[in-house]
Amino acid sequence: MTITAPTTLPTSDADPFALDLLEDPLPFQAELRDAGPVVHLDKYSVYAMGRYEQVRAALTDWQSFQSAAGVGLSNFRHEKPWRPPSVLLEADPPFHDAPRAALTKVLGPRALMRLRDAWLADADDLVDQVLSGGDTIDAVPALAQAFPLRVFPDAVGLPKEGRENLLPYGNHTFNAFGPHNSLVAAGEPYVAELSAWVNTQCQRENLDDNGFGAQIWAASDRGDITATQAPLIVRSLLTAGVDTTVNGLAAVLYAFATHPDQWQRVRDNPDLARTAFDEAVRWESPVQTFFRTATNDIHIGDVVIPDGEKILMFLGAANRDPRRWAQPDEFDLYRDPSGHVGFGMGIHQCVGQHVARLESEALLSALAKRVSKIELTGTPQRHLNNTLRSWRSIPLRLHT
Repeated sequence: MTITAPTTLPTSDADPFALDLLEDPLPFQAELRDAGPVVHLDKYSVYAMGRYEQVRAALTDWQSFQSAAGVGLSNFRHEKPWRPPSVLLEADPPFHDAPRAALTKVLGPRALMRLRDAWLADADDLVDQVLSGGDTIDAVPALAQAFPLRVFPDAVGLPKEGRENLLPYGNHTFNAFGPHNSLVAAGEPYVAELSAWVNTQCQRENLDDNGFGAQIWAASDRGDITATQAPLIVRSLLTAGVDTTVNGLAAVLYAFATHPDQWQRVRDNPDLARTAFDEAVRWESPVQTFFRTATNDIHIGDVVIPDGEKILMFLGAANRDPRRWAQPDEFDLYRDPSGHVGFGMGIHQCVGQHVARLESEALLSALAKRVSKIELTGTPQRHLNNTLRSWRSIPLRLHT
């Protein structure tokens, strides 16, 4: 890749969605940060930001950095989206406000308190099952995928049948935020079937009476949201509530396998389980990128991003920016990771982040009671996605 730096706007000929860069994005992200606060990516004719200061500012300035034109490469001002846009992720005020408020209430502290004891018990049961099969596992299917798929669909109120569709649907959705490359093409034969299944689950009659989904529909009965918005909000839960958590859990398990001293700290002080998850989200950034669209001519230093242009924000690069973080490439529980942008920032910040934290706390607490050491037994394998930093396999030995 080549990055050149003229007087005002550095440019790059790199393709951040090329498979080799998705496999190992860190060198490119370092070059992007060093080139300047804004870089033009010639491959896609978009502007890019990799420094923490500018990424955080863009995430919080929804008035100038629009989400409603799509948070992927496609510009909804000129292109028709492949599915109805998310009323949360791909909407701005005032259209964003009522759905956000309704879901925030559904996923609030009272709801999580009701789930806490059951999820802690579920995590204990899962870890017991895993350890009963021997001490060598693949952490991705055995833990990182198994636990969210065990507890989150129940909380939403989904039936048991068909839950295996959630991961491939989410995988394609996050791939589709990028260009139409081989990763998108691989998922296209299954899109219609997966979308039909997900849309069916979002209907009131298919949801358990006591889950998050039913509560969202109840909000429509009260007039807090419309009956058209209700299934789209449930869909947002199913789209963004599984893959992101799976990859966050995989990241924290990989972190402990490669940093045994940090695992010992959690065993000594289980309260660090939540800090560990946030540090892993900062360190690995399960969501690597999101786009915005300029609503006016935006001035950043000497650079002007013209109205209507797409801006690619590298959350992963911002979360390892040495201008913000000391020794950013280290996974370190002595660090305060609050302020990372792994969950976004501002009004579009992930509304389900506290649910993900509770899932991680439950799983790590269960492991900490039984497992003295987490050790890699082979080479981990990445699962490539245009937006997500994912794992296909993390072979581990759990020492009890």
